[in-house]
Amino acid sequence: MRHFGYVSPGTRQALFHREPGLFDSASPAPRLAMALGATLYSPATRPGIAADVVKQMDRGVVSMVLCLEDSIGDTEVFAAEENLVRHLRELAGLERELPLLFIRVRWPEQITQLVRRLGSAVRLLSGFVLPKYTEERGVPFLEALAEAEAACGRRLFAMPVLESPELLHLETRAETLSGIRRSVDKYRDRVLALRLGVTDFCSAYGLRRSPDMTAYDVQLIASVIADVVNTLGRADGTGYTVTGPVWEYFRIHERMFKPQLRLSPFSGRAEQLRTSLIEHAMDGLLREIELDRANGLMGKTCIHPSHVAPVHALSVVSHEEYSDARDILRPGRDGGGVLRSAYTNKMNEVKPHRAWAERTLLRAEIFGVAREEVSFVELLEAGITPGNRGT
Repeated sequence: MRHFGYVSPGTRQALFHREPGLFDSASPAPRLAMALGATLYSPATRPGIAADVVKQMDRGVVSMVLCLEDSIGDTEVFAAEENLVRHLRELAGLERELPLLFIRVRWPEQITQLVRRLGSAVRLLSGFVLPKYTEERGVPFLEALAEAEAACGRRLFAMPVLESPELLHLETRAETLSGIRRSVDKYRDRVLALRLGVTDFCSAYGLRRSPDMTAYDVQLIASVIADVVNTLGRADGTGYTVTGPVWEYFRIHERMFKPQLRLSPFSGRAEQLRTSLIEHAMDGLLREIELDRANGLMGKTCIHPSHVAPVHALSVVSHEEYSDARDILRPGRDGGGVLRSAYTNKMNEVKPHRAWAERTLLRAEIFGVAREEVSFVELLEAGITPGNRGT
């Protein structure tokens, strides 16, 4: 599969200087972690899971989480498991490409039980999402994952969700982060990415951000994100991919502050797109995606199909970023030095910017590089069409 795979080859060629690359569930972990993009969550109680998965794949979704945890009621778990197993078996009978599929479980035993019940259909699974992760609660999940992996003979990844009160509270945060680091380091080969559960963080203080505000405007939340990236997202080879928090809104009826999208990028026929984005609270989402990347996060948890295209459009590497990254990593420049960018608008310092350049080129391999004259607006237009907005 590839990002923007649903776009016609001619349109892709017009948009991309370098087209998005191919990947699948067998790709190396760093490549898969970068490729997750907008990970769409869906309750496992939905009656048409198999059809939903196929539909969303055709609309550009490349990773999905089928949830048995907070998105369903406590009394619905047994029925949700039955529904999930039945639909995954149905999907296993299809001869077609499917997204990377993960199951969010409630307790460790569910991992081994579900793998056993799925039988040969387990080949559709890329792994499991582990809720409310701390060292104490998380290790049994990772042990169960290792047991399930041995039983089915298939590589299975874990995506721990960092959302516990111990991580939020200042007096326990440092030790909680150290414990998380110890446990995931022990199972490093199985940990694909770490996900942030910002809704649970807000819940601990009775907070909920409005569509006019990003997670970074809520200082309690911003401080946790910073500490998670500081401890677990380092670019020295010891870090992990940390994904961006969920955006809760998909339509608003009233706003207090001005829209956050400037007019100039949307001049001409794109003005209607800007209006639609604002009406659906997407201007706040777009700003939060940019802040995610500025703060060291990659990819995003999504609860609505309309959020997928903006996440992917803003994940494409600009021609300017690509030019800078290649200049920094050009052979023979290991000794350092300072370069004027090819765009003559910034300094590229080889040693300090090296890790950024390496990450940028990996992103370029997965999401592609836009042509010099192509902006995020054209990429959004390609992704947000009437057939790609979801319902």
